[in-house]
Amino acid sequence: MTAKAARPQQARPGQGGISLATVARDTGVSVATVSRIVNGKSGRASADTIVRVEEAIARLGYRPNPVGRALKRRASRVVAMLAPNLDNPAMAAIAVSTEAALRDAGFVMILCDTHDRADLQDDYLRAMRDQFVAGYVMVSAVRSPGLSDALKRGDPMVFVARRNPLGGGAYVGIDNRAAGADAADYLLARGIESTAVLMAAENASSTAERAAGFIDRLLARGFAADRIRRASAPGLSHIEIGYAAAKNMVEEGGWPDSALCVSDMIAYGAYRLAAESSVAIPERCALIGIDGNAINRWIAPWLTSIRIPYEHFGQYVVAQLRSLWSGAPTQEVNVPHDPPLVIESAGV
Repeated sequence: MTAKAARPQQARPGQGGISLATVARDTGVSVATVSRIVNGKSGRASADTIVRVEEAIARLGYRPNPVGRALKRRASRVVAMLAPNLDNPAMAAIAVSTEAALRDAGFVMILCDTHDRADLQDDYLRAMRDQFVAGYVMVSAVRSPGLSDALKRGDPMVFVARRNPLGGGAYVGIDNRAAGADAADYLLARGIESTAVLMAAENASSTAERAAGFIDRLLARGFAADRIRRASAPGLSHIEIGYAAAKNMVEEGGWPDSALCVSDMIAYGAYRLAAESSVAIPERCALIGIDGNAINRWIAPWLTSIRIPYEHFGQYVVAQLRSLWSGAPTQEVNVPHDPPLVIESAGV
């Protein structure tokens, strides 16, 4: 059997997907050699090789990807943050911290509210790619086709608060299981006899880990499983979820003497129902949240909360981006959270 010589590929009108690898296959040289010639750094390539590569580039219609080149050279000084529900104080705190750290590092941040919707997340990913951003800060990202495509391209991405829903990657957050366990220890020290977990029906990895850490610690310390209730509600707004989940809890068995709210916003919703029902918080039911929002001392002196130091997140996000730009391996950073904080008075 005789081998047939490879026929040169011909460019077709409107043909897409012509890459450095396509040119390399057509000319029989390495991708690295084609890249050097495209960038005007022919190195030790012969004059014949340079001519062949240049002819193939013209014939195939190869066009350098300006986004890819900008990302590789870090020519752009713009970083996009995609975050859901910026009316949530926790999201706003992450944005403030990250913007300040990026500004100190010489970057400008674009902030996009995805409203926890996959379609909006993808719209913003496409729009930010068109802006040649240097990287992405994905706060509480959701699974979406656009996210999958961006990860396959190798776009620099740091996931914050919620791990990459597609697995792996650079992450900045807290040890959510440990935070849930700390909440259990706090309530056990108060001598609770019954408890509940209030959460969203579509639970994210972060809040699911908080609930699991809470329940596992209670069981490990001998708390009876039948005294732990779980209540959830659908939706995207945590404050509305908290109200509806608390209502479901009450309809199924009344108020326990304590409850973990997997976010402070869920605790706000539960408190609204308690106030409407003339149930004293925390005397009748001790609520413990996880966030430690700065506004708690003004609007929620009844809430004990585990404080997440969002003000420190920015420095870790920038460090993760620098690692990605340099080609270093990705890693997870768990920022230490603070113990449960009891607010004595709102004060002035």
